[in-house]
Amino acid sequence: MTGIRTAAQAKAWLEYQGKSVQEFAREHGVDPATTYQVLAGRKKGKRGEAHKVAVLLGMKDGIIVPQATHSLEAEGDELA
Repeated sequence: MTGIRTAAQAKAWLEYQGKSVQEFAREHGVDPATTYQVLAGRKKGKRGEAHKVAVLLGMKDGIIVPQATHSLEAEGDELA
């Protein structure tokens, strides 16, 4: 990707692909409302789900860290 997309460019990118915001959100496992809010500029994408959405849309440079799938207690049980 060459540079960061603006919200207008991200919307145009989705349209170019023939995808709705809802479809994009489903494909990436993110909340559609958060996706709309990032595109509208109401959420800046600094943390959490909004960060993930902004990175996926190309509106922000960053990484998406996978969430842990088990608790620390479960880890302790596995080691015992």
